[in-house]
Amino acid sequence: MLCSICEHQMHLQGIQVTLFERNPELREIGAGLTLWANGVQMLRQLGLADTLAAVSAALTHFECWSWRGKRLGSMRLDTIERRVGAPSIGIHRADLLRLLAGEVSRESVHVNAHCVGFRQEQGHVISHFADGQQHQADLLVGADGLYSVIREQLLGQQPPRYSGYTCWRGVAVFEERHVSPGISSETWGRGRRFGMLPIGNGRVFWYATYNCPAGGQDQAGERKSRLSQLFGGWREPIEQLIEATDEGAILRNDILDRRPVRHWGSGRVTLLGDAAHPPTPNLGQGACQALEDALVLAGCLADQREPVAALHAYEARRMKRSAAIIEQSYLFGKIGQWEHPLLCALRDGLTPLAFATFLPRLFVANLSIPSK
Repeated sequence: MLCSICEHQMHLQGIQVTLFERNPELREIGAGLTLWANGVQMLRQLGLADTLAAVSAALTHFECWSWRGKRLGSMRLDTIERRVGAPSIGIHRADLLRLLAGEVSRESVHVNAHCVGFRQEQGHVISHFADGQQHQADLLVGADGLYSVIREQLLGQQPPRYSGYTCWRGVAVFEERHVSPGISSETWGRGRRFGMLPIGNGRVFWYATYNCPAGGQDQAGERKSRLSQLFGGWREPIEQLIEATDEGAILRNDILDRRPVRHWGSGRVTLLGDAAHPPTPNLGQGACQALEDALVLAGCLADQREPVAALHAYEARRMKRSAAIIEQSYLFGKIGQWEHPLLCALRDGLTPLAFATFLPRLFVANLSIPSK
């Protein structure tokens, strides 16, 4: 996804880009996501506003609820839209990838290309692939995710940080009368949360989190029953959403991130997206920050005549903001996953005040595109 944006922008600026994809095709097996206003603004710069609107759902409110059905806070996203200049949307990951893949020159994409490392030489960098092939270029950009091979060679082996909770995700085709249009919501309990948002064409993306040791597994065919046990009795339509989702389409992943670092790259090699700064998903900023990375990098390469200087400029512009997102997201997740009854009562009691004071300002700051 990141590379498709970089390729598109750099092609417009006369920069030749070659993309290497490990999988047999450009594909996305995830569920849904929130694309906040800052991510939408990045796609608008590619001229994709109309196409994006056709495969997504506009979000007008973000709400927080207690598991018993008490609304703790509500924020008008259309008001924030007027402040930052773009809407926020819900979209299926596969729809977003198809949209972006359509902007990529097929001649520039090599699939089944598993990069296993690189070496830098005077004036260029050589990438090595599992099949023995090599590729020489002026620069190498690693956008290979949380377990990035390029990152490990640059920064050493550093295990990701486990958040303390796992997450199930799914997409249900659901009657609109059961889900308020335009509303993204999160419901809090003790040591568990449930979020939902529309993603267009009658679909609802949902996620459920639960405190547990890392590495847990579900028995085959038992994910829905496990979720029904964890979230039984919660406010409607949580149980109905779980029931409306195909068992085999429910995904489970432990929630991981990496602590911010002081630099990502070295010489003619740098990182983008989750390879550089993977956050937990609590702020919904993972894809948005990746989109910002891609366009900032393309701009720096266009502005700077010397490639290494362009990479330094890119990191300087992206380091502080992405680090703040990581730490904010980790903290929000910890608070949402509190288990102690007194802490949960305190959290739920203070949430209306947070929605009335600092949360809208935080959203505006995170959804605004920084100036150079």
